[in-house]
Amino acid sequence: MPKSAFIAFFSLLLCPPLSIACSGQVENPLDYTPVEAFPNLRFDNPVFLTHSGDGTNRIFVMELDGIIKVFSNSSSASPAPVFLNIDDRVTSGGEMGLLGLAFHPDYASNGFFYVNYTTEINGPRRTVIARFSVKPGNPNEADPSQELILLEFNQPFANHNGGMLEFGPDGYLYIATGDGGSGGDPQNNGQNRATLLGKILRIDVNHPGVGLNYGIPPDNPFVDNTQGFREEIFAYGLRNPWRFSIDHPSGEIWAGDVGQGAREEIDLIENGKNYGWRIMEGNLCFDPPSNCNRTGLTLPVIDYGRDLGFSVTGGYVYRGLLRPELTGAYVYGDYGSGRIWMLRYENSQVTEQSELVDTDFSISSFGVDQNNELYIIDYGGNGAIYRFSDSPTRVGDRSDDLLTKFSLQQNYPNPFNPATTIRYRLRDFGRVQLAIFNAFGQKIKTLLDSAQGPGEYQTVWEGDGDQGEPVASGIYWYQLQVGDRLQTRKMILLR
Repeated sequence: MPKSAFIAFFSLLLCPPLSIACSGQVENPLDYTPVEAFPNLRFDNPVFLTHSGDGTNRIFVMELDGIIKVFSNSSSASPAPVFLNIDDRVTSGGEMGLLGLAFHPDYASNGFFYVNYTTEINGPRRTVIARFSVKPGNPNEADPSQELILLEFNQPFANHNGGMLEFGPDGYLYIATGDGGSGGDPQNNGQNRATLLGKILRIDVNHPGVGLNYGIPPDNPFVDNTQGFREEIFAYGLRNPWRFSIDHPSGEIWAGDVGQGAREEIDLIENGKNYGWRIMEGNLCFDPPSNCNRTGLTLPVIDYGRDLGFSVTGGYVYRGLLRPELTGAYVYGDYGSGRIWMLRYENSQVTEQSELVDTDFSISSFGVDQNNELYIIDYGGNGAIYRFSDSPTRVGDRSDDLLTKFSLQQNYPNPFNPATTIRYRLRDFGRVQLAIFNAFGQKIKTLLDSAQGPGEYQTVWEGDGDQGEPVASGIYWYQLQVGDRLQTRKMILLR
């Protein structure tokens, strides 16, 4: 590489277009204006979107009143028939209703899925975690009569019900619960490990315990405790973790915890950790309002104030293919302001964060399909579902630039040892070169140099040079060249 080209190349790497590390702000940002994903469909009070994981490429949208609808994952999809209707047992309105949906990892063979809803029917106000089954012979209709209630717990107030359900890569079901409501957690449920409120719970739906319709995972933090702590608890000290998600490649659990009156926060949830509520709200003391004892508390990855929003909506680590520049970034938003942000988190610190777009949506939730593409649910508008466009052009430049011709994704894992996978996509036929450079801009390995047609590709770098010799720990760059166009990304090798 000529010296002048290397200087320009290395300068770009040190201050990439989406990074805030150099200037403190994003310059020349990409266009993330949302577009309607399913223009022919509208939903009533939509609060969640997911897929069944059975390879059918269907989308399921959950409505607050107790209805789940299903349709094919196509921009021309219409209509969206009812998959499950349990509005006869769901009490909805405000923060109450049908709040969570998760399909069993073996749904393709057992037909089980799980819901989280609130009810005041035939008893006190309470949260219900229940299992339902798809009807035999009809994959687009579930049987509302086949309800197995796994878990119920009372709700002292109508707000702060949490609601999210998701299966982790460990096969266990994770459940988000709010602190029970009112304001300021008057019962101190967030810190009380004898209650299920204000927690992330984890249960085993496959191996019920004695007298239960579920089991307790053996590595839950309070298994066999003698203090009366609930063994279902995985993490505690949360106010209202309305939406969390589990990034299966990394195992990380990301949660948006809705704040009281000053701060919204994003937390990285870990086994047995205390996330501080009501002692703290975000990074601020709450009770007491100053000089609070932070010993043993896990602080947020980030928090923000009322100038940016007032009700955080947790999102997902992006693992799709349509917007490769976001791969590995956590995308989240705010119900109140409609803003959508991204952040990257490496080596226990935020390495990048930026606002992607400021919408007029009331973002009730994000969701993903079976291809890990990201969707945005607008609760307050016309009941539409949105996504980012798949053409990452820069704002003010809709030309047919290099990013519409091909895309290079972030390697995974990163950091890595001993090997990592590099994925890319081509839209046209061309000569493709993929090479590895060290921190000094010296090419140390050519992974590919051949003609390829349109499609998605991946290759593995084993952390070696052209002669097969292992290279040392450090920062490396991988560069994809198609014709006279280049894309480059950074990666870290840790021996």
